[in-house]
Formats: sequence, structure tokens, C-alpha cells
Amino acid sequence: MVKYFPLKSGVFRKTVGYVRAVDHVSFSVPKGRTLGVVGESGCGKTTVGRLVVRLIEPTSGEIIFEGNDICKLDQKDLRKIRSGLQMVFQDPQSSLNPRMTVKDIVGEPQMIHKGVKGVDLREKVQILLERVGLNPDHMYRFPHEFSGGQRQRIGIARAIALNPKLLILDEPTSSLDVSVQAQILNLLQKLQSEMELTFLFISHDLAVIKHVSDHIAVMYVGKIVENASKQTIFKQPLHPYTQALLSSVQVPDPDYRPEMIPLKGTVPSPVNPPSGCRFHTRCPSSRPICESTEPQLVPVGDEHFVACHSVNA
Repeated sequence: MVKYFPLKSGVFRKTVGYVRAVDHVSFSVPKGRTLGVVGESGCGKTTVGRLVVRLIEPTSGEIIFEGNDICKLDQKDLRKIRSGLQMVFQDPQSSLNPRMTVKDIVGEPQMIHKGVKGVDLREKVQILLERVGLNPDHMYRFPHEFSGGQRQRIGIARAIALNPKLLILDEPTSSLDVSVQAQILNLLQKLQSEMELTFLFISHDLAVIKHVSDHIAVMYVGKIVENASKQTIFKQPLHPYTQALLSSVQVPDPDYRPEMIPLKGTVPSPVNPPSGCRFHTRCPSSRPICESTEPQLVPVGDEHFVACHSVNA
């Protein structure tokens, strides 16, 4: 997948450059499994999630869902397949229409895609609310009358209303208290087991990613730099950026003193990324080839892919 956002300037709004938000990213998610996408803010994680459900149009590339390239579908065909692709957003307050009741929010997918109305719609909304741990009597309330955790449960109920096969979870717990985070994560894992859901879980929180993921893709400035199983990423990270990320994880043990890997400089701009490896300006293992030649994501072990000249030498 590739997604460039044009930068426009001047009276005539001419394109003067591009934000390379997602730059030739490839991955696959097996049915019933969870791929965690992790990286610093601005690395392109959320853009990847929005591309997968075609909330934004890709610049180029393919998005294969059940054998269909959804990039080639017109709006009519996309609508038919979209019931299998749903998304839970980061901010439950802004993702819910404040003028709609919970009944209307959760029931809207059923009404649009399946034509369910009246008593049948009310019964289906009741079942969905109970499934995500909410009181069905609250279906006539508005989003502002709920806590952040309850609003996220409403968002999840809306997302599972059409029995989807793939859920894109864009940092669904980042705005919640720690205790509520645990409840939402447990709910998502319960739903995944019951409904055989596939997750693309986007987060900057490595502890959350470790808890929920089967495989992990590490992103840096629009590129995937390492992709491997959860066990491999946390026990044997090979890319210098992954190693630095993991060294910053705080362990709840007062006697544990991890060896921090400091990164010099700042994250480069996706408008004008460095030549060669995008991490070479901050990498402690940078070599001359890193400045001139972009490393490819190549296999270095069983389902372990790394884009690094030092590792792949």
C-alpha cells in the first residue's frame, strides 16, 4: 500500500510536495489472528487502518480481502463487502454522533445493510448492548451521558452489529483509565473467540500490543521495519529501532534496571524523509550503505522479516 497526501500552496493551490504517510507497506493477517501495528506517533499506523477499510483512498497498491481487491470495487460493490470490515476508533467521544441515541447508533448498520426496523431492530440492539456489557435500558440515552469506557463499548457494539470478519482497532484503549483498558481488552478477546474475528490492532503501547497480538509489525516513518511473531519481537528483536522501542518499556519491578538505548535526533518528517534507510539519522549502527540504499523487508527466520542492512548483511 502507498498513501501520499498532497501539500498545496499559493493562490492557485498548486501541489508543492507530498506527505509520504504510508510508503510501500505490505503485510497479511491470517483468519482469527491478531496483527499488532506499533510505532511512534506520526509513523502511519492510523493511516494504514483507514486504508484497509477504504475510509481514505490509497495512492496505489492492493488491499485483498477474501480474494477481492477492494481498491478496485465501485461504491455499490464496496458497500456489499464493507459489512465484513469494521473499525473501532481511538476517541469514543468524537466517533459517536452526539445527536443520536445509542439505539440509533448501534442499530444504524442493521437498518442500512439489512433493512431491520421497528421491534426487530430494538431487539437486536438490546442483544448487542448485552453482549458488550451494557444495560439495554440505556439504549435511549445519548453518548454524553456515558463514561469513556461505556462509549467505547457502544463503538464496539456498532462495529460487531453486522458480524464482521475483520476489525480494525485504532488505539481503542489509549484514552481510557488503566482499569477500564483491561476490561475493554478482555471484552475484545472474548468477542474474538466467540465470533472468530480477525484483528488489526493499532497502538503505541507495547504492553497492550504484547497482551493482544499474535504477530507484530513495527512501523517507522511510513515503513514497516520489522515483522515477526510476538515471542520473537520481544525476545529477539533485530532491528535497532525495535530494540530501542523495547528498551523504553517500563517493567513493574523496582529492582529491574533495563539498559536504555538512547536515540539521537528527532523523528524525520514524512514530507522529506532521509535517503536510504529512514532510520539511519538516528541509528547507533548506521553504516555508509544505510545513507544511500533503502533496505528491503526480507526474511531472516521463520516468519521473521527485517529491513536493515546490518542484519541482512
